[in-house]
Amino acid sequence: MSKRERILLRVERGALVPADAHSQQRLRDKGYRVGDILAAELIKPRHPGFWRLAHRIGTLCVQNIDAFSGLSPHQAIKKLQFDAGAGCDITETEIPGLGVLVSRQPRSLAFESMDQGEFFELMKSLCRHIAETYWPHLTPEQVQEMAESFVEEGA
Repeated sequence: MSKRERILLRVERGALVPADAHSQQRLRDKGYRVGDILAAELIKPRHPGFWRLAHRIGTLCVQNIDAFSGLSPHQAIKKLQFDAGAGCDITETEIPGLGVLVSRQPRSLAFESMDQGEFFELMKSLCRHIAETYWPHLTPEQVQEMAESFVEEGA
């Protein structure tokens, strides 16, 4: 599936307008004019700090939970997604004579793939899974606080 180009817009009173000169030029290049009706998928881009939170959650798991030993922080996040079933696409395939195979595929965490609200909910789900599965004496909020304050090597 091809990725659609994203043009940044800014909310103004009763309108969406190009957020910068590049976005304005892209709209002109596409031949859009004042009065045109366009369909849009609105997504609020993520703040880079949320990506750092994901990396720190992964690093916290790799360095402190045996089940993540030897994984990169990215691989740890993918394992958490898969194990928790959070941020995954679920498919069911019927296998004649055997039944239904249920498969989970962790979705991409790339900035263009997931908006800030969805990403934040996913991080909360992963912290909840860590607390319930590995550190039941902690709350999900405490896991998130640990990750946010975690000092990584070389930082």
